[in-house]
Amino acid sequence: MTLIRQQDFVQSIADALQFIANYHPQDFIQAMSKAYEREQSPAAKDAIAQILVNSRMCAENNRPICQDTGIVNIFLKVGMQVQWQTDQSLEDMVNEGVRQAYQHPDNVLRASIVADPIGSRTNTGDNTPAVIYTELVPGDKIKIDIAAKGGGSENKAKFTILNPSDSLVDWVLETVPKMGAGWCPPGMLGIGIGGTAEKAMLMAKQSLMEDIDIQDLLERGPQTATEKLRVELYEKVNQLGIGAQGLGGLTTVLDIKIKDYPTHAASLPVAMIPNCAATRHVHFTLDGSGPATFTPPSLTDWPEITWQAAENTRHINLDTITHDEIKQWQPGDTLLLTGHFLTGRDAAHKKIADLLERGESLPEGLDFHNRFIYYVGPVDPVKNEIVGPAGPTTATRMDKFTETMLAKTGLLGMIGKAERGEQTVDLIKKYQSTYLIAVGGAAYLVSKAIKSSRLVAFEELGMEAVREFYVENMPVTVAVDSRGSSVHQTGPQEWQQKIAGIPIKTITT
Repeated sequence: MTLIRQQDFVQSIADALQFIANYHPQDFIQAMSKAYEREQSPAAKDAIAQILVNSRMCAENNRPICQDTGIVNIFLKVGMQVQWQTDQSLEDMVNEGVRQAYQHPDNVLRASIVADPIGSRTNTGDNTPAVIYTELVPGDKIKIDIAAKGGGSENKAKFTILNPSDSLVDWVLETVPKMGAGWCPPGMLGIGIGGTAEKAMLMAKQSLMEDIDIQDLLERGPQTATEKLRVELYEKVNQLGIGAQGLGGLTTVLDIKIKDYPTHAASLPVAMIPNCAATRHVHFTLDGSGPATFTPPSLTDWPEITWQAAENTRHINLDTITHDEIKQWQPGDTLLLTGHFLTGRDAAHKKIADLLERGESLPEGLDFHNRFIYYVGPVDPVKNEIVGPAGPTTATRMDKFTETMLAKTGLLGMIGKAERGEQTVDLIKKYQSTYLIAVGGAAYLVSKAIKSSRLVAFEELGMEAVREFYVENMPVTVAVDSRGSSVHQTGPQEWQQKIAGIPIKTITT
């Protein structure tokens, strides 16, 4: 009989979440390094370099890889011979561990969870509750798998029930391009096949906890039907040319993971969930001897990569920018931004739109005229930081507010991540605006360009409040120019054609 103490369990959960917030798994570092080495698209190679440099910086400074520190997913396998020393429920102990992790004073993690999801959507303040799955299994130990899942990738989850005779490969290849780049490729695709609707989704999520090993599989050759399907999908998804951040390139996925389960003869449930460049998971066992310990990767695990702006990068002064200057930009141009801009995400946009619809004025001091807005919800700063990790959020969520912002506030341009919708691209053209992207997965690197921050409006929104940042040499790429041309259209199209002429062995080895 094993005795598991409440304090050991709670501390293990808290320490695990702090650990995965700051350290990529070694297999991810290795897979991204190989993707960097073989990438031939300059834009994609630059994005991967930023992600790897950001990853190493976070490891060195014990800070979050991404500003979105995720919704906590916990899978517990509890041995039936385990005895507990606690006065709390299992759920309460898990959530206490989450609370302690996200409110750690030396490394605050962003609280992203809101209660009353179809009502007030009030932030719980400590990132609780976690999503918990529990199994009772033989034995006298507890096996714990923990992941922190970012919203950008989770929002791209897909599910369908195919006919048994339908092609699963065709569905995946039709679906992945429609997911856009908001899940921050390159990452992993987890696929659950069979069971029921909820079982397929659960298997897809669980598969993302496995190590990246596709290169080993390619080297030895697939043997089972599942392994053959993994290889086929890995090669064909990468041949789509979507590339890092959707800019076009050789690597869209680092691996394909598949779990299956017996299903009804009339059904073929299929779930697909992506994991982003902020891959965060860890696995440990409690045996009653004390809390779990976690060993950081060696800094030698990261490749010797330094990030520098390309020679043809334009230096832009945001405080003097004009429409005429914006008209000179083209999709794919790299820029270094210096000057002031405002921040704002979903909740702030909704407040602004509601005020304008009622004919009311914006809060005093909130003026978007001839300015840019950055879609971001940063991590709180610690020690001498101006702001914590502050990477971009998915811009498509702000599409519904774009015309209001461009037509009624005098907004000049926008900064976020991933593509914009077709109607939004048309609006950018109509108002001769522009849309720029920062690299999703490089939040700490981006934060180093922020030299000052002040609250402007909507303090009650917490991380979603409107702030003014002053930045120096913040790296971005022109995603949509003032003529309505989008790099998320032209980039993948170009690289899909180029990949067609490159032998598969060259791409995958």
